[in-house]
Amino acid sequence: MEYELIKSRKRRTIEMSINDEGKLVVRAPQNMAKSEIDAFVEKHRLWAEKHMKLKKERIKKYSVSPEEEENIKKNALPYLKERTEYFSAIMGLEPTGVKITSAKKRFGSCSAKNSICYSWRLMLYSKEAIDYVVVHELAHIAHKNHGPQFYALIEKYLPDYKEREKLLR
Repeated sequence: MEYELIKSRKRRTIEMSINDEGKLVVRAPQNMAKSEIDAFVEKHRLWAEKHMKLKKERIKKYSVSPEEEENIKKNALPYLKERTEYFSAIMGLEPTGVKITSAKKRFGSCSAKNSICYSWRLMLYSKEAIDYVVVHELAHIAHKNHGPQFYALIEKYLPDYKEREKLLR
């Protein structure tokens, strides 16, 4: 099985992951023998094949043409502003602004100054998933971490937030 190998002096354990292109990446200690790494990969072959397949399916499902991307971006700001205003009024938390980004690794973020950014890619998901991200980012206005109080606040407004969170995976 093919994989990208990344060795590090500071690493003490071996780890496998699937990158954004759906390829296997193995991280290992600098002094670990190639035969030992290959044995680890072979032992976890089924896991790797399953997750590589899932990642490639997700890439295919959520890839859009440049024209589709422009259309999504055009509709994202009005829709996400409306959902943010809706939940903002219910939660009593006011962001200083709402922007759309092209972030690939996160659906939303809340700055220290309470400005919320959403990736246009969020629009590829269900309304339930979108609302979860909106409530999640608004909750960061009150709690700048992912502690118990943060999730209690989310649960107050979205009791099914754990199921909604799964929609984003």
